[in-house]
Amino acid sequence: MNNGRPEAVLFDWDNTLIDSWPVIFEATNATLTEFGHDPWTLEEIKGRVRKSLRNAFPEYYGDRWQEAGKFYYKVFDAIHLDRLKPLPGAVDLLSQLTGDDIYLGVVSNKRGDYLRKEAEHLGWNRYFGRLIGANDAERDKPSPDPVSMALSGSGIDPGQHVWFAGDADIDLECANNAGCLPVLVRDTPPGPGEFKEFPPARHVPDCGELAKLIKYL
Repeated sequence: MNNGRPEAVLFDWDNTLIDSWPVIFEATNATLTEFGHDPWTLEEIKGRVRKSLRNAFPEYYGDRWQEAGKFYYKVFDAIHLDRLKPLPGAVDLLSQLTGDDIYLGVVSNKRGDYLRKEAEHLGWNRYFGRLIGANDAERDKPSPDPVSMALSGSGIDPGQHVWFAGDADIDLECANNAGCLPVLVRDTPPGPGEFKEFPPARHVPDCGELAKLIKYL
C-alpha cells in the first residue's frame, strides 16, 4: 500500500483489543493463593503477565506448574466470557481496517482455543484471517512462529508492511523478531529507556487513535 499504510495488521488480544485485566487478576491470584504464594497487586500483574502459561508458570510454580495451570484455567474458564469487554474503539477499528481490505490477524499468548472462543462470542471472527494463540505454534510469542501462522494463506509475508500492534514489551519484541513494524498501543507513552532493546516504531494511546493514524496515511 502507498504512503506507509500497512498491508496487514496483527493484533495482540488481551488489553489491546479487549480489557482482560480483571479476569487475569482474579484467575492469577486464585492460583497463587491455592499454591501457597502471596497474591499480587493489579500493578504487579500488569508488570509480570507477558508470557504464555507454558513459558511463565514453571518460573512461579516449579514442578507443579502443570497442576497450577489446570487450576488457573478452571478459574479462568468459569468467568472469562461473562466478563469479556472490548476496549473503546476496538470494533470501529476492526470494521474500518476490514473495509479498507487490510488483512487482520491475532497473535496472542492466551491459549488458542480460549482466544477463538472469545472472538466467536464477540462476533469478531469475520474480521480476522487467523487467530493464533499459545500452543498453536511450536513456540509462543515472542517467537516469530505464530506471526508466520497468522499470515499463512494471506499471501502476505512478514515485513515492515505488516504492523504488529500490542500493549506490552513482548509484542514489540515479537514484531522485531518477525521483521514487522512494532506499534505500541497503550495510554501512556514509552518512558525513557523503557523499550531500549525493542523500541516501538509508532505509539498510539488507544484503538481510536490507531484507526485515525491508518486512515490518514
